[in-house]
Amino acid sequence: MQTVNNSNTSSVSPQPSAFSPVINRDPYLVIENVSKVYPSAQGPCTVLDGVNLTVYEGEFICLIGHSGCGKSTLLNMVSGFNKPTHGEVRLQTATIREPGPDRMMVFQNYCLLPWMTAFDNVYLAVDSVFPDKPHKEKVAIVKEHLAMVGLTEAADKKPTQLSGGMKQRVAIARALSIRPKVLILDEPFGALDAITKEELQEELLTIWREHRVTVLMITHDIDEALFLADRLVMMTNGPKAKIGEILNIPFSRPRNRAQIMENPEYYNLRNYALDFLYNRFAHDDE
Repeated sequence: MQTVNNSNTSSVSPQPSAFSPVINRDPYLVIENVSKVYPSAQGPCTVLDGVNLTVYEGEFICLIGHSGCGKSTLLNMVSGFNKPTHGEVRLQTATIREPGPDRMMVFQNYCLLPWMTAFDNVYLAVDSVFPDKPHKEKVAIVKEHLAMVGLTEAADKKPTQLSGGMKQRVAIARALSIRPKVLILDEPFGALDAITKEELQEELLTIWREHRVTVLMITHDIDEALFLADRLVMMTNGPKAKIGEILNIPFSRPRNRAQIMENPEYYNLRNYALDFLYNRFAHDDE
């Protein structure tokens, strides 16, 4: 087991793993000394306090932590929907100040326009970002990405005619169709049944492996994080939440779920994350 820590956490020096991946160490997305403070009736409320994280191009990062620890707030600042009170977020050295097509977000509730077909929902995004492309090329991009998520036959269906898993596939196709540099996922599989969730996890890894888009994903599922991520960022409780520890996930890619779950290191990592969340930073419901 291996952990990478910020300046506020102690170091753990485990034995190196035979499964350790080789990652390009050129900084790509940098979250530097980020804090977020909101006004409240009781005075300023600090949601995040001094968060530092460097993400490398092509990495798959999962964030985990109890409700209220600022995970969504942090990703909203990466997406540009929110701004840090202190510190800054940079993508390829440029400070993020507003939303842009280089960062695309996928939410748990799909956010599809119900009066449009799956095709039209994706086309709307492509047309907005690439208005000068010929119509035929935009249609080809939409078809390519619907095929990528296995929805060619459902292209003409509206969201009310689609299952939850199919809606999420449309949302992922829409996000990827505009060729973002960073794909931001806010619990995208949280509302799905276990079988559909595993299917979409496999599809997401296939797409990520082929396109090598940089991924930031919030999850409450430790097993999901261990299967998907290169690194698992574990947040302390809010208010004044920060990064507690970062676990390197050492399994080689492409990943086989059954083989990973037979690896003793999987359970070492799982138990370590569980201990962090439910013992060291147990959620206080009171």
